[in-house]
Amino acid sequence: FEGKNLLFNGHMDTVPPGSEEDWKYPPLSASIKRNKLIFGRGATDMKGGLVAMIIALKILKELKIEVSGNLILNAVADEETGGKLGTGWCVKNPLKEIKCDFTIIGEPTTLSPLPKAIMVGEKGHLQVKITTNGISGHSGMPAMSKNAIYMMSEIIEKLDKLDEYIPKTEPPMNSDKLKQLIGVTFPSEEIFDRIMKEQPDLQSVIQSLTTFTKALTTIKGGIKVNVVPDSCEAVLDIRLLPGQKSEPILKALKKLIEEDVGYAVKDQSTITLNEIFVELEMITDSKGSYWMEWEESVDLKEFYALVETIYEKKPYYFLMPASADAHFLRNEGYCPQTILFGPGQGRVAHAADEYIEILDFIRAIKVYAIFAYRFLTNK
Repeated sequence: FEGKNLLFNGHMDTVPPGSEEDWKYPPLSASIKRNKLIFGRGATDMKGGLVAMIIALKILKELKIEVSGNLILNAVADEETGGKLGTGWCVKNPLKEIKCDFTIIGEPTTLSPLPKAIMVGEKGHLQVKITTNGISGHSGMPAMSKNAIYMMSEIIEKLDKLDEYIPKTEPPMNSDKLKQLIGVTFPSEEIFDRIMKEQPDLQSVIQSLTTFTKALTTIKGGIKVNVVPDSCEAVLDIRLLPGQKSEPILKALKKLIEEDVGYAVKDQSTITLNEIFVELEMITDSKGSYWMEWEESVDLKEFYALVETIYEKKPYYFLMPASADAHFLRNEGYCPQTILFGPGQGRVAHAADEYIEILDFIRAIKVYAIFAYRFLTNK
């Protein structure tokens, strides 16, 4: 591989569609409505971005344009479950010997009601399964048992105190910096201030990017209506700031359960019969990442100008509120110059009736193709 290398990265896997009854349009149909929208699971996250990259590559190849570098398409799996077997595997195997000078990940980067964003950082993702272990028995004699669901409810009641036990991590951008970056897309400061006040969702996004966040996302327990359950499982979904490590959070959660709730945290290998305890299992752990020198990048400035021209609106630089595969590229030193940019609305990803706007899709193709041409012909 001689010359500069530009990497297009995107994931082929999607989350399950869920119940088709929740969908107005069949989730696997790619239904086109009013020649404006394409509906289907993965339309936004992120088959739209990946297909746009493939078409851009195909256009450049069919035009037989001579370039002084290489355009590499990296289509992966496993992103929705952590990415270690997808992009994580690729940077240690087929891509290991190829130094990339710039990477674009085609994740959807529109945060409504704002225009297109260029993401220069992302949050990390930690999922912890909490299992409470009690003693089962007849529901008619509950005092002779230890109800694992009640145990879990005690932990849930104390979860907000978890923040007090976690070491503070400074965000790469504070709220003033984030507001400043968004503000360039508005014609005046007065209009921006009004929009901020009228859009609580936008305020929530900014707040979430300056701290770690947590949400209890699943819970299950009990085997029959007349049996006191001896086990209850819940998953705590945590989004980490770039630079924030998962180990201190696990220690903080253990401390909360043992000191504030009063249950021992153990694993199955160390317990005795009928012992009451709690297990913690880390099921997902991906670090956040941030391109430290993005403001000095000439290539990124050219990319910004191209997006502004094609989308006919000023884009803005921002951080991804969720996690993606960029950390495998940035944190491993493979390609720190990694951005996320793609067609689609982040708010419809993983939702019923997920869709992508056809105009957004076409514009993304233009951005990918023209930037690749300029990047690989500019010596």
